[in-house]
Amino acid sequence: MPAWDIDPVHVQSTLNSTGEAAGGLEKAANSLVTNMASAAESAGTAVPGGQFSGPMIGPVAAGTPRVPVGPVAAALSKYLEERQKKLAFMAQRTIDSVQGAAKATNAYVTGDLDMAAQHQANALKATVVPPPPGVGGDGGQGPK
Repeated sequence: MPAWDIDPVHVQSTLNSTGEAAGGLEKAANSLVTNMASAAESAGTAVPGGQFSGPMIGPVAAGTPRVPVGPVAAALSKYLEERQKKLAFMAQRTIDSVQGAAKATNAYVTGDLDMAAQHQANALKATVVPPPPGVGGDGGQGPK
């Protein structure tokens, strides 16, 4: 059995700081999408505007009309598509870690060291990113 020496007040402070930092990460991700959409729109197309007849591609900010885009927008779209998976993983891993640390500390405070060790071990397990709402036939309800 490992020796434990946890200060719950400092744990709470650290978890609060981590939560604030995660909020900054969310703002940065939103800014990334907005800026990439602007860059894609500004890049233009490789064909004269009235001659484009292909599918609409590229990142588009909510409420922005979709316009024909060129190869730069397509590349930015592909880049953002790949990054979304990593950003979702980072967000879920942060949530899992903070929740695991809080549960382990609560178990420690109540004197259940075995449960604290189990919560700590669970926080280190592989992170699984839940599917977005509407995926898997759940009618847009998301994971339960």
